Amino acid sequence: MTVKRVEKEIGGRTLSIETGKLAKQAASSALVRYADTVVLAAMVTDKPRPGIDFFPLQVDYREKTSAAGKFPGGFFKREGRPTLKEVLTMRNIDRPLRPLFAKDFLNEVQIYTMVLSADPDNDPDVLAMIGAAACAAMAPVPWKGPLGAVRIGRVQGEYIINPTYAQREYNDMELLLAGGKDTINMIEVGSREVSEDDLMEGMRIGQDVINTICDMINELANKTGQACEYVSGGPSPELVATVRSRGAAAIRAAKENPDKLARNAAVSQVETGLLEALCGTEEAPVENGQDPKLVHAAFEVVTEEVVRAMILDGTRPDGRRADQVRDLHSEVSILPRTHGSAIFTRGQTQALVTTTLGTPSDEQIIDGLAEEYSKKFMLHYNFPSFSVGEARPIRGPGRREYGHGALAERCLEGVLPDPEVFPYTIRLVSDILESNGSSSMASVCGGTLALMDAGVPIKDPVAGISIGMVSEGGRRVMLTDIQGEEDHYGDMDFKVAGTQNGVTGIQLDLKIEGLTHEIIRDALTQAREARLGILKHMLQTLPKPRPSISQYAPRMLTIKINPEKIGKVIGPGGKTIKKIQEETGAQIDIEDDGTVFISSFGADGAERAREQVELLTQEVQLGRIYNGKVISIKDFGAFIEIMPGQDGLCHISELADTYVKTVSDVVKIGDMIRVKCIAIDDQGRVKLSRKQAMAAEKNG
Repeated sequence: MTVKRVEKEIGGRTLSIETGKLAKQAASSALVRYADTVVLAAMVTDKPRPGIDFFPLQVDYREKTSAAGKFPGGFFKREGRPTLKEVLTMRNIDRPLRPLFAKDFLNEVQIYTMVLSADPDNDPDVLAMIGAAACAAMAPVPWKGPLGAVRIGRVQGEYIINPTYAQREYNDMELLLAGGKDTINMIEVGSREVSEDDLMEGMRIGQDVINTICDMINELANKTGQACEYVSGGPSPELVATVRSRGAAAIRAAKENPDKLARNAAVSQVETGLLEALCGTEEAPVENGQDPKLVHAAFEVVTEEVVRAMILDGTRPDGRRADQVRDLHSEVSILPRTHGSAIFTRGQTQALVTTTLGTPSDEQIIDGLAEEYSKKFMLHYNFPSFSVGEARPIRGPGRREYGHGALAERCLEGVLPDPEVFPYTIRLVSDILESNGSSSMASVCGGTLALMDAGVPIKDPVAGISIGMVSEGGRRVMLTDIQGEEDHYGDMDFKVAGTQNGVTGIQLDLKIEGLTHEIIRDALTQAREARLGILKHMLQTLPKPRPSISQYAPRMLTIKINPEKIGKVIGPGGKTIKKIQEETGAQIDIEDDGTVFISSFGADGAERAREQVELLTQEVQLGRIYNGKVISIKDFGAFIEIMPGQDGLCHISELADTYVKTVSDVVKIGDMIRVKCIAIDDQGRVKLSRKQAMAAEKNG
């Protein structure tokens, strides 16, 4: 294949997509470049695994530190398991691509994206999304592309296309969007209480960029596209019709039950009866019986039809109205030794969230392709199998746990206090105890209550809700607070979190090709109404943050010192700071700008440590009287230590208000005397006067 290339200027930089030069044994490959950031994407396909009943799409994204001219951190100098950033990017690539594949396509598909070059300005994740979409468009697979992706930021009211790392530091809103021509099918938002109108304007700008990228991918695919042939992996239409005629009415009757477990048990009983009738059993075989796996697949198709038809007819599985939130219950301070705790329950979804407050030494250091930085806020999400009544192997967190935790973290981050006001490192842990839909938004609600219970002075409480949708044949129903099967069988999971003032986070997942901007606006409006109702309930549980932090949390003080005096506090080999910490029991952390964080379990130790640091670093003030110690005597005067490490000269003429023949006639080494600072020269040398101190105290 000869090299094919398309390019366009986007956001003031050139975006190019090229194929035919690298990774030629893959089914398709694309080299995407934006400024000096370069990402290679490759797709391979294979036959479906025997007996498989799902689409086994695998997406991988890797950031090689060599791309940025860096060595991997740690002991092993090579990349290992994927980082959180890599896992989240894998999800962001997978989510918009997956719904565009044909539903009956069950072949193995793997997409591998890797960063080859990383400049200091441009995040490669958007390029990986574009590269994966280009591969899908060029590969011999049934895919309804094209698909484009873009990041939109806003700094001081100005919308920015693909903002740089530096610009993103000042964002009050950031949207990661993917979609097709004039539609959106994936949204990730982190913002600081922005209005729905502002978000829609950002999406409009992003849509224009997405349309341009779709045109580029179409142009490339038209030059290189391959014919697609595949065998449908689903059940036959005849088998689906048989299951429909025998089981649809029974499935509908079983689905009309407000309790999830009872509903699932009733549906399972219907399926068992159909399997026995169509496939037979060892005791009662059926002549020319059907394959149980195909019957199960057909049963899933019919169940989806039934649930969607019920919803379109105005009947949700649990009997709620389309815009009705399930029953709410919340409590705080339920655990005795955590720094903050809360339970938030919405229907059969329940989150237990705890808050832990730490010191700057507890911050997480992030070392990736961009410049190293530290995180002061973390939210970790856990989804044990008992939350859905299942028994499965207990392993570490997977992609789902990482993704839901990152979403809830992003939704709360915009209302946290500034570090200057509240310098603590904050960790939330959300353990899902029950799950039937939108546990990430329950984590946001429980997280808000747990933060307030811990005394964190958040700017505004945050609540989250998920809006679903079922659309077919020109009819459309929007569903507030979707439960598990409405998510599973529906078209959309649109999670929105925010305060009474605006939106703080969004995540959109679709099972259809895309949404118009009109539908997105309707979903945001419906989410706002539900969000305000949930906030009202939450504030009845705890109306505002507690006035003080838990007695079990470390006490922290913050002071500012002259950066030139940092070395004085640390001392040679850390001797001085270690001595202060040993004497007071406090932990001292010093930033390069002279900010000193002092923490201890108990206020006394922190106060004593602060006094010692201030003594070491305080500046001499002109005109102030000090109680000093004579540390050296010379013919021309005495040197007086007026604070730790700081002395000054009291000239012989300033020792007394009468004639002084020799210095030792007035003072001796070790004497404590009162002296006044009368001058500080350009070199920082201090001149003192005992005579003026005596006169000042006599007169006043």
